[in-house]
Amino acid sequence: MLTQGISVLTIIILAFIVFDFVLDFILDTINSKTWDLPIPKELEGIYNEEQYEKARQYHKAKEKLSSITTVFSTLLIVVFLIFKGFAIVHLQIETISSSPVLQALLFFGAFSIASDIIGLPFELYGIFLFVVKFGFNKMTFKTYLSDKIKGYLLGAIIGGALLSLFVWFYTVAGNNFWWYAWILFSMFTLFFTMFYTSLIVPIFNKLQPLETGSLREKIEAFAQKVSFPLTNIFVIDGSKRSTKANAYFSGLGSKKTIVLFDTLINEQSEDELVSVLAHEVGHYKMKHIQKGMIIGVLQMGVLLFILSLFINKPALTQALGLQTDVPVFHLGL
Repeated sequence: MLTQGISVLTIIILAFIVFDFVLDFILDTINSKTWDLPIPKELEGIYNEEQYEKARQYHKAKEKLSSITTVFSTLLIVVFLIFKGFAIVHLQIETISSSPVLQALLFFGAFSIASDIIGLPFELYGIFLFVVKFGFNKMTFKTYLSDKIKGYLLGAIIGGALLSLFVWFYTVAGNNFWWYAWILFSMFTLFFTMFYTSLIVPIFNKLQPLETGSLREKIEAFAQKVSFPLTNIFVIDGSKRSTKANAYFSGLGSKKTIVLFDTLINEQSEDELVSVLAHEVGHYKMKHIQKGMIIGVLQMGVLLFILSLFINKPALTQALGLQTDVPVFHLGL
């Protein structure tokens, strides 16, 4: 059954949500004001004034759309908390299964689908109207639909497997589940970092080796000059979704893969492409990927430890609107 009224803990949760929203809004507003500044003197004559103005208009419009979306989603969460929506969904799922793992899968699956449906108008507007206005979009509805289906399948397989193990750890290890969960997520982060380009990217895009020629020779010469352990150079068909240009490298250890967007190759000279890669190699030299991984793993450990302190408290489940003396894991999560 549902709780009566709103508990102090529910008010604290709501306060955190509102505080987070207000803080992000203030910081984004302050950050956006930098776009009102003129081009720095150091870049006068290098960066085109017309391009800068277009970038300014794009950023401001994007920020406005993001603000509207954030306000809507924040209000939705607040309303759901106040009217005990999470508890109502749980009560419905409870009639389907008594398995903690299956309940968690159904609970988060339902909210993922509902969230996606609710956010669909914003997403479609952003892709097919907003981005088109600034000349970036190349995505067809067929590609969009294909991406959606693949994303759902990947989310269900990978997300479902991780969540199932997560809940199972709790059922067998109790409050000590966070150690097992931490090891699991750390291993997944390492695996994902190493094999993202070779396993995940090809599901959505075509990767082809960069043809032998002047550009490849310059890239390989630069990599050798700065002692960058280059294994593969791929070209990705980014143009089927957007005119935006990009490049990145992936991999850990002695094997590194550089990926160039075809839009980047079409728009930049060979020397400019090498300079873009110099930026990416800078991330490698500064060990940004390793540092980011370590910070992410440590942060996840802290979050899981804090979760282990509260997950067994019935008050946390009650704060979500369910009247019970037994904590419900997925509600607490």
